[in-house]
Amino acid sequence: MYLLDTNVISELRHGKAKPSAAVRAWAARQPINELYLSAVTVLEMEIGAARMERKDAAQGRVLRAWNTKVAEAFASRVLAFTETTARACAPLHVPDPKSFRDSMIAATALEHRFTVVTHNVKDFAYRGFPVIDPWDFAA
Repeated sequence: MYLLDTNVISELRHGKAKPSAAVRAWAARQPINELYLSAVTVLEMEIGAARMERKDAAQGRVLRAWNTKVAEAFASRVLAFTETTARACAPLHVPDPKSFRDSMIAATALEHRFTVVTHNVKDFAYRGFPVIDPWDFAA
């Protein structure tokens, strides 16, 4: 099972300028029921849409509509950040503090024993943590 980071789900948006063929090829090979999002990714997508709405109303509507489509497509495959997830997340900050959002996504993947799919491999560089960079995928 795979937990998609925000940069991956964003790369799959229809109408995205210059999308990565490698990412799209990787995603096309995965059974849809094996692709999940974290509630943290939903948060990041909502922040992105809200910021765009303030900057460019028309583009904001496009992102808002896309967020709605993603929410519908992943309705039963969004993993919550729970107390259990929080307990798995805390040790990821010791001895070196990490990005909270990335560590929350990592802890969600750890809790469910999923692989994180991201272009930001270095942000998920925890010992023994499974990560795939679909930008490196060769069809």
